[in-house]
Amino acid sequence: MQASTLTALFLLFLGTNAIVRIWLAQRQIRHVQDHRDQVPAEFADRISLRSHQRAADYTTERTRLRIAESVFDVAVLLVLTMGGVLGSIYHVFDGWFASTLWRDVAFIAGVSVLLGAVHMPFSLYRQFKLEQKYGFNRMTPKLFMVDTMKGLTVGAVLGLPLLTLILWLMDSAGTNWWIWAWASWAAFNFAVMLIFPTWIAPLFNKFTPLQDESLKDRINALAKRCDFAIQGLFVMDGSKRSAHGNAYFTGFGKSRRIVFFDTLLAKLTPTEIEAVLAHELGHFKHKHIVKRLAMSLLTSLLMFALLGWLAQQYWFYAGLGVTPLADGNNGVALLLFFLVLPVFTFLLTPVTSWLSRRDEFEADRFAASQSPSTELVSALVKLFNDNAATLTPDPVHSAFYDSHPPATIRIRALAAA
Repeated sequence: MQASTLTALFLLFLGTNAIVRIWLAQRQIRHVQDHRDQVPAEFADRISLRSHQRAADYTTERTRLRIAESVFDVAVLLVLTMGGVLGSIYHVFDGWFASTLWRDVAFIAGVSVLLGAVHMPFSLYRQFKLEQKYGFNRMTPKLFMVDTMKGLTVGAVLGLPLLTLILWLMDSAGTNWWIWAWASWAAFNFAVMLIFPTWIAPLFNKFTPLQDESLKDRINALAKRCDFAIQGLFVMDGSKRSAHGNAYFTGFGKSRRIVFFDTLLAKLTPTEIEAVLAHELGHFKHKHIVKRLAMSLLTSLLMFALLGWLAQQYWFYAGLGVTPLADGNNGVALLLFFLVLPVFTFLLTPVTSWLSRRDEFEADRFAASQSPSTELVSALVKLFNDNAATLTPDPVHSAFYDSHPPATIRIRALAAA
């Protein structure tokens, strides 16, 4: 392939993606606002018009922010690649380090921090303007900065050794380095899954054992019926940062635990909580998590194989605005690949969204077999209402992006179940 061909393809995909994103966002805004003044019939007796309008306005503002962020991301990527900035930074780092390994580690770490910094205004606006306006933000500026510093520290402690290992393998393990790099990446992810519940998550939130004995008995009975072994039931101080409610499973093997946001426990009844957990256990029972993990491992293997080939091609660098160095380009190859990969895979988003929605329907049917479907419906309605989730998303936007079925379709399917 010629460098000019890659440049043309990159610009074509980047421009197409931007047009599709903006078009879908405008559809979403228009559709949500067109249905702003009437609550869907399925929810008319449970969600007020005022709440429905609040959700519509919240969705509209979030979508507009995503448009601005998408345009900004395109501009940043163009400056880094076709603008030659990424290559210039790489050449500067080359003059600072005698070791190519440490040059590449420092280069990727430095650019990552830079990208985080230029996106910080969007994070601040989302947290302290948008979320604050609709009553969801509970975070203080001090806590935001503490979380940011903790995140950087954890990322450095865990990520830098992995990055160093992969770059070393790229340089030392021959043409099949990508197999060893993929194996290292997979082992790293399994290790993080194992230590996350007990070592990483407590750095950011406080976890206390669930005290409600009747709820504990109900949940343990449900887990036993589903052959799901858990280490413990915990409550997380989610209200410290947000008014949004949630619950999740974490860990695997003997480290599996169920975590409730304290905000969720305050909103749902015990039978509704049981129904929500039955849905999550449906994912376990139908092996959705295992299937997604297997798909992730296979996809990442293909990506590392592709990177192993591209890193040897001059046109890969030149076509994306980088002049290769004479003494190795592992760092810029790795960073360039993961920067531009989303440009070429974005149009596959509807496929992954559809697969996810299919799993959600299956988990809902399982939940209906373990507890009354009316309880899950009631819980979902409360969560839609409290989280200001729109009940009237644009069908095309939803089909493209949404990992969960639209509220109306999901409630109808549960009613049928």
